[in-house]
Amino acid sequence: MADYVEAMAPTLLSSDLDRKLAYLVFRLTLGINILVHGAGRIFGPGADAFASQTAVEFAKTPLPGGLVHAFLVVVPFAESILGLLTTLGLLTRWALALGGLLMTALVFGTAMRSDWTTVGFQMIYAITYYLLLANRADNRYSLDTLLQKRSE
Repeated sequence: MADYVEAMAPTLLSSDLDRKLAYLVFRLTLGINILVHGAGRIFGPGADAFASQTAVEFAKTPLPGGLVHAFLVVVPFAESILGLLTTLGLLTRWALALGGLLMTALVFGTAMRSDWTTVGFQMIYAITYYLLLANRADNRYSLDTLLQKRSE
């Protein structure tokens, strides 16, 4: 029994593997979440219908209606692309950075509506983007890593 416990004790190598696996799970979870957000809006009501329905929530803000609508039409496509890239671990740095900037824009618009509950949820996404970007060195199980190894 002592041999089993000793064999299961974390080692330097297993801790490194655990971090890389944890990163994979976290990246996949965010990527799938964002991908489904975007794809659901595109293939559900459609991007224009989503934008029209959501733009109503911004009617009492000083934001220009046309600009709000145009931004909201783009959001589902941006979410789909960034979600797919994040899920695959392809262009991960840029997908995470742009995803974080998208969250910045969403927080700004939502704050203009004084919808603080939604801003709180969006801040959780912002923190998730931060954690993934700051720990990108653990992004071993990704297309980025596979393509890098092939080019060596």
